[in-house]
Amino acid sequence: MSELHPRGVFCAAVTPLTADLSPDHAQFVVHARRLLAEGCDGIALLGTTGEANSFSTGERMALLEVAVAAGIAPERLLPGTGVAALTETVALTRHALSLGVATVVMLPPFYYKGVTEDGLFASYAEVVQRVDDPRLRVVLYHIPQFSAVPIPFAVIERLRAAFPGTFAGIKDSSGDFANMTALVERFPGFAVLAGADPLMLPLLQKGGAGCITATSNLVAADLAFVFRHFADPDRAAEVEAAQARVVVARNRVSRFAQIGSIRTLLGERYGEPGWRRQRPPLVPLSAEESAALLAG
Repeated sequence: MSELHPRGVFCAAVTPLTADLSPDHAQFVVHARRLLAEGCDGIALLGTTGEANSFSTGERMALLEVAVAAGIAPERLLPGTGVAALTETVALTRHALSLGVATVVMLPPFYYKGVTEDGLFASYAEVVQRVDDPRLRVVLYHIPQFSAVPIPFAVIERLRAAFPGTFAGIKDSSGDFANMTALVERFPGFAVLAGADPLMLPLLQKGGAGCITATSNLVAADLAFVFRHFADPDRAAEVEAAQARVVVARNRVSRFAQIGSIRTLLGERYGEPGWRRQRPPLVPLSAEESAALLAG
């Protein structure tokens, strides 16, 4: 287990926005520091929950620069760098490395559907070859319900063989626990990270590496407790209680739009209504939805 990297609880962090819907750098740094203080091992910024695909390359680079400049250790940051355009994926990945951030989370190119395994392999291989930096560690991002481009086992096998040490793990957000456990079994030393909060505990018990999840914006301390004590029989009751709270929180934010729900609850927690802002095409929860969510 100790060889797995990355390993732990990584928050798929929400990106706070200013009144003009630009990333709010100051608020993001405050939020990231809170998450680390609550027990997160790192911050997976600019992913699905962070609405990364609504931001330009420049906006994404600027947010990562701010996080590093604020003193957040580069090894604790896992930025999303995979976009539809090959050259922009390369640029975002090179930029991360230039800041000392070596581990990135990389979506497959997601516009064209029905791509072949050869095409998917070629896309990832081309990025690694163009970046050409031995420090690079890639966490693949398997989220077929959004990307519509699944990452097959055969492609993972080819990538790991062609670029030893570069493809370090995978964030599996498919919700398919059988797929996650099969990944653990087939690829020793490959960090399999759950993309759904309730699945982290059973995945850890099968040899998984932890999680990159949305609800950790709200229950980081509980997830961190589960991660650190899941194998300790003396803490089993506490782990069970923490896991129950994680499940309740996940169910709560799944009643309405998940990102909007997390934003609403963060705004309520911190007394900052600006947390509810979203960049179109995503929109905040309605007043009725917000009231129902907060009443729950």
